[in-house]
Parts: sequence; structure tokens; C-alpha cells
Amino acid sequence: MIYVTNTPNNAGVAIYGDCLDFDALYEALHTVVGNEEEHMRYEAARIRVLGVCYDLRHALMGDREVEFIDNGMNKDKMRNMGIIAHDKNIYLKINVLWPELLFVTMALNDFVRLYAEKQAKNNYYAMLDKRNIWDGSIAKVRLFQAAIAKCIKEVVSPASFSRMMNLLNHDYTWTDGYITQYLDVLNIKFINMDKEKRLKSIPTMAKRLNEHDKEYREIESVVLEGTREFGCSAGDIQLEGIEYPEEIDW
Repeated sequence: MIYVTNTPNNAGVAIYGDCLDFDALYEALHTVVGNEEEHMRYEAARIRVLGVCYDLRHALMGDREVEFIDNGMNKDKMRNMGIIAHDKNIYLKINVLWPELLFVTMALNDFVRLYAEKQAKNNYYAMLDKRNIWDGSIAKVRLFQAAIAKCIKEVVSPASFSRMMNLLNHDYTWTDGYITQYLDVLNIKFINMDKEKRLKSIPTMAKRLNEHDKEYREIESVVLEGTREFGCSAGDIQLEGIEYPEEIDW
């Protein structure tokens, strides 16, 4: 089972799961976001979801952290079952910055909606009720989002949690044409905060991601001007001065 916890210094979350959990989530995320150029106006958001997939895959390859988690086995159970077994399971672990995670959580709502619409067009039974598609990929994505919501509830106040749930769930597509360079700006600002300010700023990050404020519009203007100047897509534009540190104080 996938579970999500706040990191010790509040920089982001640690996502845990065994090999089967990570492999299933990796496949589900890839399925839901679709293929390259399938949803062109959502391509920047798709890349951010695939960033989580990148870490999941590297964890499966042995390039990320692992932890030993109690599995409930003890001497009495082993004796009753007539077996000798380990009392811990190996769980893989990846870290994701809080602003990045909040954006991916919201983006997944859009991709689930787009994926469900595509399935409805291709499947007569799905057309009977678009809101209740028994699809394994959607179920796994929703379980992932539920684990994220549980983590959020544990680190913010009840009032902030209620507001954040309203911000994280939209009844319309939200990442259509989103300028994700703004997300990089928020990530860097969040990294540079101290431990206490990070914790207090989690709800603020959700709010800023939602509202196209002055800073977002300024960044959007710079990015779109770059696309016209260089004849490229918005995702190909990089802002000056945006560099992630090699080590993050998670």
C-alpha cells in the first residue's frame, strides 16, 4: 500500500511503498496522463506527473532510499503458522517537494477527467455512467491522492485542510496551458525557507498555485514572449536564476 508522510524538515513528503506498489502506481500514472502530444495544452503538467514517475522508476531500480517496516509478524504467529519469516518488509521511498506534490495532485484530477472521457468514447459500458468507471488506473491514482490528502490533514490545521481540499479539487480542467515555470519559482522559494516557515506555508503554496496572481502573470508573459522569440513551446523555456540545489534538507 502506498503511504505518504511529511519529511522531518517539512520540505516535502516521503512516498513509501513496496516494489509492487511502486510499479502499480508508476503504470497507473503513465496510463492516466496519456501519450506525448495526446493533450498538447496539458503537456507541461504531464511532464510534472512524469517527474514523479521518474523517481518511482529509479526507486525500483535501486537508486533511491529504502526503509524496513514492521509487517506484523512475531514469534507467536510464526510458531502457529509453522514458518520462519522476516518481521519487516522492505519499502521503497521517494521524496517530493510540497509545492510540486500539490501541483501534481491537482493535475491528476485533470488527467483522470481526460482519461475517463477517452475511455467513455471507446467503451459502451463506460458510457452508461461516466462518473463510475471501474478502471484500475483511476482507482490507483485516487488511492494515491487519498494518501496525499491524509498526509495534508496530519500537518495543517482543520480550517486549512478544509480550504486546501477546496483548492485541490476542481470541477473543471485546471492545468490547461499552465505555465509550470511558476511552479519552479515556488519550489525554490519553499526550499529556501526554514523548517517552521515551510510548515506554515503549505496552505499558502496551494493558494498561490491556484490563483494566477501578479507574479504568475509576469512569469507567463516572459515565457510566452520566449516562445514567440525562439519559436518553441512554453515547456522549452527556462527562467534565468532557477537552479535546484544538489542536496535538499528534507
